[in-house]
Amino acid sequence: MADNNTLKLFHLPFSFVLPQRVAVERGYFEAEGLDVDLIERDRGSVEIKYIPAEETLTGDYEVDLYPVCKWESLKRTWGMGDGEVVANGTFADQPYTVFTRPETAIESPTDLAGVDVAVNRRTGQEYTAMRALEEHVAPEDVSLVHYGMPTDRLRALRDGEVDAVTLLDPQSTLAEQLGFEPILEFENHMGIVGGDDVDSDLLEAYVAAYTRAVRDINADPESFRGEYLEMLEKDARVAPDLFEDVDMDVLRERVTVPRYEVPELADREDLGAQLEWMKERELIDDEAEIDAIVASLG
Repeated sequence: MADNNTLKLFHLPFSFVLPQRVAVERGYFEAEGLDVDLIERDRGSVEIKYIPAEETLTGDYEVDLYPVCKWESLKRTWGMGDGEVVANGTFADQPYTVFTRPETAIESPTDLAGVDVAVNRRTGQEYTAMRALEEHVAPEDVSLVHYGMPTDRLRALRDGEVDAVTLLDPQSTLAEQLGFEPILEFENHMGIVGGDDVDSDLLEAYVAAYTRAVRDINADPESFRGEYLEMLEKDARVAPDLFEDVDMDVLRERVTVPRYEVPELADREDLGAQLEWMKERELIDDEAEIDAIVASLG
């Protein structure tokens, strides 16, 4: 286990990892014998994405565990040596949604062939959007363009810079309030990456605390609405122009707190299949090996 039972845990302030913060606030990690140091980045200082592309979390940030998109977990662990994948799952019943402006000619997912879809590169939406779109259009007709944070993508859609964007809730609910139309939904898949000090005991303690938080939220989701909406409130502060014509009370009421799931021990077979897909799409080094990516916890 990590030194002195201290767990340096990187937190993404996104709604799909809400249980992680709840487990900290309710003392569930402490009950499992872990002294958690929650590492976060301020929303106001993040221009592109929360997980830095050029720095390692397990090295530069000295993090023990961090959640990340399943496909990016493969890319970071292999290409950057940023830990090993220890767990994965869907984490929440909360899909990505592709939105378009109502005045476009896009009426179905097949109409997205050759259409630029705004994403945040090297996050879940890039890889999941690519896979989802390939079910409706030829791989060579998938066109993803980098536009950064959800607020940046919404602005690009509003201003006509792109005709389609990917979003997660609660930003999806905001998009509906702004009059944009959903055209495609697809699942959000996550992974958890661990550093050198992560062993089976630490992971078991982490999952046990996370599980208690999941049960709390699923039993009474309405009582967690305020915490769930924190990301949207932060967006309103950094991008007030997107909220000028939005009734915030109505927006808050329309947001639904999702049902959460517990991450499971890394599925080597599933991750291996995803790795092969990434190789085919030239998203990762062709020499990448699953045994060097997925942890064998002792």
